[in-house]
Amino acid sequence: MQNHLEQFLAHITAERGLTSNTTAAYRTDIEQLGMFLQEREIVGWERATEEDIMAFVLFLRERRYAASTIARRTAALKSFYGYLTSTGLIVKDPTGSLDSPKVNRSPPRAISPNQVDELLELPLRSSTPEGMRDKAMLELLYATGMRVSELVALNTEDLNIQNKIVRCLGKHGRERHLPLGNAAITSLEEYVDMARSQLARNNGQTEALFLNHRGKRLTRQGFWLILKGYAEDLGLDDLTPHTLRHSFAAHMLNNGANLREVQELLGHASLSTTQIYTHIADDGPGKRNGHRPV
Repeated sequence: MQNHLEQFLAHITAERGLTSNTTAAYRTDIEQLGMFLQEREIVGWERATEEDIMAFVLFLRERRYAASTIARRTAALKSFYGYLTSTGLIVKDPTGSLDSPKVNRSPPRAISPNQVDELLELPLRSSTPEGMRDKAMLELLYATGMRVSELVALNTEDLNIQNKIVRCLGKHGRERHLPLGNAAITSLEEYVDMARSQLARNNGQTEALFLNHRGKRLTRQGFWLILKGYAEDLGLDDLTPHTLRHSFAAHMLNNGANLREVQELLGHASLSTTQIYTHIADDGPGKRNGHRPV
């Protein structure tokens, strides 16, 4: 069973240019089905029937998995079995009659400019290297709207403080050069000049821009935990890294940026993806406005 899964993951990675995070999600989804089938004493993907697949979906629903999670797992299974069928590894696709559940997507949520200001001030309570790092990361996220995966992947050479630009690689390797405002530049300068070397310690050769307390590249999970702590201090339990991305886009549009400009900054392949931000209710112009100098 494992061989078939590895073949499928290699195929979709090569054909679709998926990120490592997306590939890992496919692996998790399909491996969960594999464990479910083994508990039913079914050995081999080809032995699964439509009834087995439906039982798995029901299993997910009974355990109150989110609709979005069930939809993703369903899509992964249909893609996996479609591959097995097309390559002749199995004869019949047991997911053929399985409908993909519809997910009512909530519109993206942005926090107010005042809440952004409060969030960006929290790291200043600490004069530690970690506090300066956190301030720089939060300022950079809000100034550029970049994804957290892009943030933690940054290397020191990607930051051009003199020209107030940061280079990041988005989905499918698309490169963006994002302008930085003065607030972000100031925080980044302080972090690079005063804090990063202390975090690097004996790992001075690392090229990563943002480091954890062990001197290693900060991970997405590490950043989530950092933001979670600040969010709790503000009483914003539902604040996520993507909320800052949403806020950046909404506040940019509120302050007169055109949709195409925001699309390019966010790295969206389609303008329709960016249009969702036009429906976010605004609380008036922000004191900060995206990448423009303040």
